[in-house]
Amino acid sequence: MPDEHASPPGTWTRSEQDGVSDGPGADGVRSDSAWQGKAALAAVGILLVAAIYTLRDFLPALGWGAILAASLWPLHVRAAQRWPAGRGLILPAVFTGAVMLMFVIPLVMVASAVLHDSMAVSQWVAQAQALGIPVPDILGHLPFGARLVPWWQTTLATPEGIDRLARQAPHIRLATGEHILGLVSHRVLLLVFMLLTLFFILRDGERVAAALGVGTRRAFGTAGLRVAEQAVTAVRGTVNGLIVVGFGQGVVMGVAYAIAGVPHAALFGFLTGLLSAIPLGAGVAMALAAASLLAADQAMAAALVFAFGSVVIFVADHFVRPAFIGGATRLPFLWVLLAILGGIETWGLIGLVIGPALVAALMLLWREWVGSARGPLNPPHP
Repeated sequence: MPDEHASPPGTWTRSEQDGVSDGPGADGVRSDSAWQGKAALAAVGILLVAAIYTLRDFLPALGWGAILAASLWPLHVRAAQRWPAGRGLILPAVFTGAVMLMFVIPLVMVASAVLHDSMAVSQWVAQAQALGIPVPDILGHLPFGARLVPWWQTTLATPEGIDRLARQAPHIRLATGEHILGLVSHRVLLLVFMLLTLFFILRDGERVAAALGVGTRRAFGTAGLRVAEQAVTAVRGTVNGLIVVGFGQGVVMGVAYAIAGVPHAALFGFLTGLLSAIPLGAGVAMALAAASLLAADQAMAAALVFAFGSVVIFVADHFVRPAFIGGATRLPFLWVLLAILGGIETWGLIGLVIGPALVAALMLLWREWVGSARGPLNPPHP
């Protein structure tokens, strides 16, 4: 008698639909669940690569939005606890607007000043190509001046010498106005997407964090989840300690440069803020600004800029930055330098955060491995 509960021919049982089989089927063929799993992983990998390739031009904007959201999340949580009604729309909009006011607008102003200075540099280069660059008087008083002056006279003092130098370096060319306009438009578009990413992550951050936590736990277990939390802590400490403090240094020193009469004060301020992420970098930028005043026979202004800048850099490096970063993500001098330079070389400007964050996360794991800190590799004893 045929089994009344048997499935009709040509249909799958529930276990077969799920790719699970306890043994050979009626036709003697085992389930291909292992192959299905491999195919699923391959399909996921292909989809991931295709998505990354599709979004490759906007990945920096998405990355900066996620980095800023991770940095601002504790403040956003405290604000949401005090005002729960604004959690869905108003608080994310307020934080996004604050980022725009504190970072984007000043950066646009600095970019405008840099663009103006670049145009002045372009005019100076055109004038030098037409007339040559006179030999500076101080050049003859420098070491090896007897050799430098004749070289300058034959290479830079005449249009013919500059033309020969330009032919030896054909890859160096000035950007046209249309090219600069295209670059500016692209950067503005990236800034807009960065702000949109920041807004939506702040608005849906709890759900995103919960989903990422579930996915991380399923893939790597509880230890992987704790490592991910350490990586987020490292990112937050890096942003607060490098970006925020560096931005503050750049603004303060830019104002000081403008008051002291430093030429191209906005450019020097931007350079100070950018190099402040590198150990001793802000001091180099400040020394260059003071040297430009000294070259213009403004010794008193140069001395004041150097003294004020030394105080600002000392306070930022020894008091403000450690308070922002915290003890868990502090890195030795050499590792900070290598992480920043390697990150920028590998990832571009966003590597300023990615490099130190990666090294800080690895440093935390190392401290756990050697037993100096508790964590996934050195759990507390029961």
